[in-house]
Amino acid sequence: MDSDLEPVALTPQKQDSAWKHCEVYKYGDRVQMRCLYCRKMFKGGGITRVKEHLAGKKGQGTICDQVPEEVRLFLQQCIDGTVRRQRKRRKSSAEPLPIAYFPPCEVETQVVAPSDVNNGFKSPSSDVVAGQSTGRTKQRTYRSRKNNAFERNDLANVEVGGVSNMSDLIDRDMDNLIPVAISSVKNIVHPSSKDREKTVHMAMGRFLFDIGADFDAANSVNFQPFIDAIVSGGFGVSVPTHEDLRGWILKSCVEEVKKEIDECKSLWKRTGCSVLVQELNSNEGLMILKFLVYCPEKVVFLKSVDASEILDSEDKLYELLKEVVEEIGDTNVVQVITKCEDHYAAAGKKLMDVYPSLYWVPCAAHCIDKMLEEFGKMDWIREIIEQARTVTRIIYNHSGVLNLVRKFTYGNDIVQPAFTSSATNFTTMRRIADLKPHLQAMVTSSEWNDCSYSKEAGGLAMTETINDENFWKALTLANHITAPILRVLRIVCSERKPAMGYVYAAVYRAKEAIKTHLVHREDYIVYWKIIDRWWLQQPLHAAGFYLNPKFFYSIDEEMRSEIHLAVVDCIEKLVPDVNIQDIVIKDINSYKNAVGIFGRNLAIRARDTMLPAEWWSTYGESCLNLSRFAIRILSQTCSSSIGSGRNLTLISQIYESKNSIERQRLSDLVFVQYNMRLRRLGSESSGDETVDPLSHSNMEVLEDWVSRNQVCIEGNGSSDWKSLEFIKRAEEVAVVIDETEDLGSGFDDAEIFKGEKEASYEGGYSENLFT
Repeated sequence: MDSDLEPVALTPQKQDSAWKHCEVYKYGDRVQMRCLYCRKMFKGGGITRVKEHLAGKKGQGTICDQVPEEVRLFLQQCIDGTVRRQRKRRKSSAEPLPIAYFPPCEVETQVVAPSDVNNGFKSPSSDVVAGQSTGRTKQRTYRSRKNNAFERNDLANVEVGGVSNMSDLIDRDMDNLIPVAISSVKNIVHPSSKDREKTVHMAMGRFLFDIGADFDAANSVNFQPFIDAIVSGGFGVSVPTHEDLRGWILKSCVEEVKKEIDECKSLWKRTGCSVLVQELNSNEGLMILKFLVYCPEKVVFLKSVDASEILDSEDKLYELLKEVVEEIGDTNVVQVITKCEDHYAAAGKKLMDVYPSLYWVPCAAHCIDKMLEEFGKMDWIREIIEQARTVTRIIYNHSGVLNLVRKFTYGNDIVQPAFTSSATNFTTMRRIADLKPHLQAMVTSSEWNDCSYSKEAGGLAMTETINDENFWKALTLANHITAPILRVLRIVCSERKPAMGYVYAAVYRAKEAIKTHLVHREDYIVYWKIIDRWWLQQPLHAAGFYLNPKFFYSIDEEMRSEIHLAVVDCIEKLVPDVNIQDIVIKDINSYKNAVGIFGRNLAIRARDTMLPAEWWSTYGESCLNLSRFAIRILSQTCSSSIGSGRNLTLISQIYESKNSIERQRLSDLVFVQYNMRLRRLGSESSGDETVDPLSHSNMEVLEDWVSRNQVCIEGNGSSDWKSLEFIKRAEEVAVVIDETEDLGSGFDDAEIFKGEKEASYEGGYSENLFT
C-alpha cells in the first residue's frame, strides 16, 4: 500500500502545530497522516487525532512512545490552550467581578494629589486617601505576618456597594494585600502599564545585580516562564530557600535532564550521533574536556573531565574517548570529533581500530580557523587589519563618537564577534566594508565636524582612513578572499542544520570563488595551499556530498566516480552486515539513475527544498537500507564547536573543590545548567540575540578591536558609558540567512577536485588514519 501513497506538500493554510510532526499522504481521495516518530499511520480523524497521539492525550487513538518530551509538552500546551479558549467563549456575562490587589502602604508616606499616577485609592465613605499618612501610621512599624494576619470574616465586611472602613482595614495589616471587588472602589487611580513595568524591571535588575548574574540572564528561555510562574502563583508565594535550591530543586532538575537524555537514545539509534569533544582552559591552568552528543533534534551535554594529565598521553586519551563511546553505545556513534592536533589524531586512530564502525574526524571549525589564522599573518592582510583596528579603537573608547557612529549606521555595530579571534578579524572587516557609505557620510557630516574629538590626532587619523580609497580597495580584496572561507565556517558551526551534506560543496565553492577573484594561478594557488594544508578531506564529507540530491545530480560524471570510493568506504565502515552492504550498493544504482520514485517530479522538486536527510526519509522507502545509511550520514555535524560559546565558569570550580560531596553537587549543577542552555540551539531566538561588543563575554575575541592603546582617555572626556545612547538596530546590512542555499550547482572544475584529492594525502596526517 505504501507504494500507492502520494506525498502531499503542506500549504500555508496548515497552521496547526502538529502538521510539523507528521507526514501527509494522499491515498486515492483520502488524506492519511504518518507520525514522524513512531511511524504510525492515521487513516482518519484529522490533525486533532495526530495531535492527541503526540501529546499523550487519551482520545480515540494510541499514544506515541517515541516523541521527544519537548514536543509532547508543547502540543499538550496547545491542546490545553484551545480548551481554555473554548471554555472562555462559552462564558457570557456570568463572569465574577474582577479583583483588584492593592500593595501595602509605605510606613512614611506623603499626602498625594488625586492626579498622581502612583497614589492609592480613596474609600467612598472616607476622606482619607489610602497611602495618606496619619499620626498612628507614622508611629506604626510592620508587625510580623503571623500577628497581623486577617481573619477570613474581615473581608466579609467589604460590601459590593461600598467600603465603610477601608482605612481601618489598611491600618490593621500593612503587610497583606487586600483583594477588593473593583466595582466597590469608585476613585482608584492606577499607575500606568509603563510605570508598572518599569517598577517590575527595576526589581529584577536589583536582584540580578545583587547576585552578580551575567546580563545574558535576560536571554534565558526560562526567564519569562519564571516570571509567569510567579504571577500565576498569586500573592503570598514563598521564595525557595538556599537549602531548597541546593537540595530537592536541583535533584528534580537533574532527574528532568537525565530523562530527556534517555529519550534521546532512541533518536541516536535511528539517526546516529556525533561525540563532540571540546577543550576548556581554566584560569588555574586546568585543561578540561567537555563531552557533548549531537543529533539533529538535540545536542546534550554528557559530562566534563579534568584532562590535565591525560592529554600528554595518547593511551590515556584513547581510554577516555573509549569510555565515552561505550557510555553512549558504539553502534550509535557515527563519528568522534576533536581538534586536529597530533595527540587527538593518534588517539582517534586507536579508537577506529577498536571500533571499526565509527570515524575519528578533526573539527572542521578548528581547521578553518587555522586557515584564517594563516591568512591573517600575510603581510598585506595584517597591515589592513591593523589599519582597521585604529578606527574601531577610537570609536569604542569614546561614547560620543560611538553614539555618532551608531546614529549613522542605524544602530549597527562595526565590530562583529565570531567563533575565534582570527574569524573575528575577517567578520569585522566585512562589516566595516558593508558600512562604508555610512561611515563616510558620518566623517563628512556637520555633527562630526562639530565634535571636539574630530580635531584631535586620533579623530583626524580616523577621518583620513575612512576617506582613503586605497584602504577600501585592500579591504575589499581581503574580503573577497576570506568571505567564502567564513561561509564554510558558518555552515559547519550551524546549530540549525546538520552540515555533513554541505561541507564538501562549501569548500569547493570557496576555492572556486578565490580562483575567480584572483584569476592568475600564481595568485590564487598561495591561498589554495593554505586551504589544502588544513582541510583534510574525510570520507564522511565526500559521502555527505554524494548523498545530498541537491548536489549529486549536478556533479560531473568523472568527479562522481571518484567520490563513489568514499561512499564505498563509509558503507564498509558504517554498515557491519555484509549482506546489507550488498543491498546498499545495488540501491545506489537506483539513486544514481533516478529510477522509480527518485525520478518522480515531486522528488526532483524536493531536492532543492528539503533537508537531505528529510528527502531520504520521504522518498527513500523503496531503498530502505540505503535510506537508513544516508540518513545516518546526513544527520551529522562537522564541528565539535556546537554550543562552545556557552562556557560555564562553574566547570572549573568542580575540579577546584576539595570536598567530594560538594564536587558532585557542582557537577550536577553544571549538568543541568549546560543542558538547559543547549536547549536554545536551533531555536529562532538563539540566532537573534543582541550582541554587545563591549561586554566582558565578547572581550576574548574582540579585545584587539575595542581595547585602547593609551592608559587614559584624552580629549573631550566622552568615555562615560552612561552617556551612550542605545539606538534600536535597523538591519541595514544584508545578511544571508541560509548559507547553504547559495552553494549552487555544477561541480566540474578538475583543478579544484585534484587539489582536494591531493590534500587528503598531503595534509599532515598519514593516509591510513582514515582507511
